[in-house]
Amino acid sequence: MGHAYALGKQPCAIIRTGRGSGQPGTEHNAHVRPSSSCTSRGPPLRIRIFFQSKSSAAATKPSPIRTRPFRAISRAMSSSAPAPAAMAVDDAEDDQLASMSTEEITRASRLLDNEIRVHKDELQRSNLELESIKEKTKENQEKIKLNKQLPYLVGNIVEILEMNPEDEAEEDGANIDLDSQRKGKCVVLKTSTRQTIFLPVIGLVDPDKLKPGDLVGVNKDSYLILDTLPSEYDSRVKAMEVDEKPTEDYNDIGGLEKQIQELVEAIVLPMTHKDRFQKLGIRPPKGVLLYGPPGTGKTLMARACAAQTNATFLKLAGPQLVQLAKEKAPCIIFIDEIDAIGTKRFDSEVSGDREVQRTMLELLNQLDGFSSDERIKVIAATNRADILDPALMRSGRLDRKIEFPHPSEEARARILQIHSRKMNVNPDVNFEELARSTDDFNGAQLKAVCVEAGMLALRRDATEVTHEDFNEGIIQVQAKKKSSLNYYA
Repeated sequence: MGHAYALGKQPCAIIRTGRGSGQPGTEHNAHVRPSSSCTSRGPPLRIRIFFQSKSSAAATKPSPIRTRPFRAISRAMSSSAPAPAAMAVDDAEDDQLASMSTEEITRASRLLDNEIRVHKDELQRSNLELESIKEKTKENQEKIKLNKQLPYLVGNIVEILEMNPEDEAEEDGANIDLDSQRKGKCVVLKTSTRQTIFLPVIGLVDPDKLKPGDLVGVNKDSYLILDTLPSEYDSRVKAMEVDEKPTEDYNDIGGLEKQIQELVEAIVLPMTHKDRFQKLGIRPPKGVLLYGPPGTGKTLMARACAAQTNATFLKLAGPQLVQLAKEKAPCIIFIDEIDAIGTKRFDSEVSGDREVQRTMLELLNQLDGFSSDERIKVIAATNRADILDPALMRSGRLDRKIEFPHPSEEARARILQIHSRKMNVNPDVNFEELARSTDDFNGAQLKAVCVEAGMLALRRDATEVTHEDFNEGIIQVQAKKKSSLNYYA
């Protein structure tokens, strides 16, 4: 069955419905085809038609088309291109949405949002994996590039020679030795294969940048120097370097003003004001020995000295220390408890004693090796200066000796104030009276007094430390001191 509808003055559409169509209150699919008088040609459009009942007031009018107005149908049919898929309004999804309730549509929308979120997470994870794969690919390409290069033969520069051949009588061309006629620097190197090679032509490295003892990479066939290699260190020597610069200050040390002045003159000034020594022609001390009873501030003084100078702090000594210290210069080498290896030499059949003496001899040689570089200073500390070897104490090695005695009464009061300045102390605390009660206390024990006083205030839930807390702390530290003395007696 067909119905013709006019758009404007010309009939442009003929609607053909399916079999049995036209019943009142029914809904049918229909095809829209252009009429013979319409100039546009195109595929038929499928639309949905709803037939009203005959009793309706609008029954005499043409059946309305619910989904598309005729103006849109006319525009679609006037186009020569095929109708887009969006024009198909009778898809299964549309039917499903039309039959769904609002709650079901909301639930379906949430499910779609969750799926979108999952896909976004997958996309982000894939992008991260892609970046990781790109980095690994770049790293592998670098490895492949290195593997394509021929490996170096490790060599050691033994000597650098300056060749200046004199003019000699002219010889026949076949008898001229070109190597003997070369001018400039030549190198004698020793390879890891135990060969000693003379190189009249150095290679790709600037001769001015080479010095005896350098590690170089050479071609295994021609022995030409291709590159310089970094110096080798034992892992134990690298562990001696203190990565974190000491943060101690001279203000953290009480009662040692004279010792601070001597250490500054011996270590700090030669590093920071080297020109003043050169103008006067004074050779600064090479090393300093800090000696005194335990707990008097020797290690603290060394750390404060390193903090005041822009120097690398090496806490120990070893056979390869000279090379590491020269490359890290300016450098301060701190040897704590030097009496463990620097005792007086004596005849002994015990292998352990001979090993200690051998270590001390090596230490003496290392101290002599620092004479060529004024930027390297040695600070040694010991509790027993009387048992050190005289060769270690002579001038030119550990030139300056600084004694750290027990603090005086004024120094003890100052030390107590330093260690309690970060504590909430009652203003009535008399540090001078506390100093008179701490006779023969060293700096470490005075610090322990402040710690014990703080713990006593903590046990009684107090908000500040009182004078009585300090007195009780002195009693506790003194009791521990007497027990330790009786234990070692």
